[in-house]
Amino acid sequence: MIPWQQLDEVSIPGGRGRLSLHRRGVEHSIRIDGAELMNSRQHGSEEALAKLGCAPIRGRENARVVVGGLGMGFTLAATLAQLGSDAEVVVAELVSAVVAWNRSHLGELAGHPLKDPRVSVREGDVAALLREHKEAYDAILLDVDNGPSGLTRESNTWLYASAGITAARSALRDGGVLSVWSVAQDDTFTKRLWKGGFDVTVETVAARVGNKGARHTVWVAVKT
Repeated sequence: MIPWQQLDEVSIPGGRGRLSLHRRGVEHSIRIDGAELMNSRQHGSEEALAKLGCAPIRGRENARVVVGGLGMGFTLAATLAQLGSDAEVVVAELVSAVVAWNRSHLGELAGHPLKDPRVSVREGDVAALLREHKEAYDAILLDVDNGPSGLTRESNTWLYASAGITAARSALRDGGVLSVWSVAQDDTFTKRLWKGGFDVTVETVAARVGNKGARHTVWVAVKT
């Protein structure tokens, strides 16, 4: 079997542990302190996040969308595929190395979505982006940490608390969508979304394309 090769390793800003990029043949893996966070062979649920999150706004002119968490670029690529040529997509990624990896080692995997002229990158916390803008976006797609239970940064839990939900709702236009990826279901988070002024649907999706692999959770919350 081809051995894994470590390509890079960086500290997580304000977080816990170190993030590393690995390659084995054409397969890539991003890990935190040696534990796999994501793998290029498993991106079905990331694509589902984009498709489900963009479905309620399909056809809107000049749609503005936030993608929180770049990962390996699969969510971003799937988001672009759902939107028109007049759309604008802002990618918020805290770890600058992840952006660099997507411009080099990982770019080809998702078809180099960062090269799309509709995309702009903000290297920083998506939470700050949500706080800054009111009624500015049609959809906010969050794939940050492992979902409502933060793994890499304690501050990520703010996104999934009542304060974060309120900020996301304020940042959305009427009928806008907050779509959230998680490694597992969380009934408490579902209730929190309802209380926060959203009409909520919870979807279970496959980790791999073709309905294979583990099952993950995607919330689709429409601003009411």
